Amino acid sequence: MQFLLIISHDQSFCPTDQLVNDIQDWIGRAEALSARRLGKPLRPAGEAKTIRVRDGLQVTPGPFSSSAEQMCAFELIECASQAEAVELAGAHPIGNVRTIEVRPG
Repeated sequence: MQFLLIISHDQSFCPTDQLVNDIQDWIGRAEALSARRLGKPLRPAGEAKTIRVRDGLQVTPGPFSSSAEQMCAFELIECASQAEAVELAGAHPIGNVRTIEVRPG
């Protein structure tokens, strides 16, 4: 079963070199488990375009949500259960300093 890990933070977040190294280690472990399918950081939310089709195409600059925390990265993983996905997400170092949502696919 696939799960999307939605990694979010606010604009004040600035990762340390240690955190980046820890994330690389987590990626290596997830790949060794054959759980990681794809993952990457995203450009800032302010560069997004929100698309709606309501009587024609509407394009709004920025993210669809005005929340202080915005999606900044994602990991697509495959696990046997949501409990296993939550356990793997709980080992991701970003969870110690910011937010990870585990969403079934």
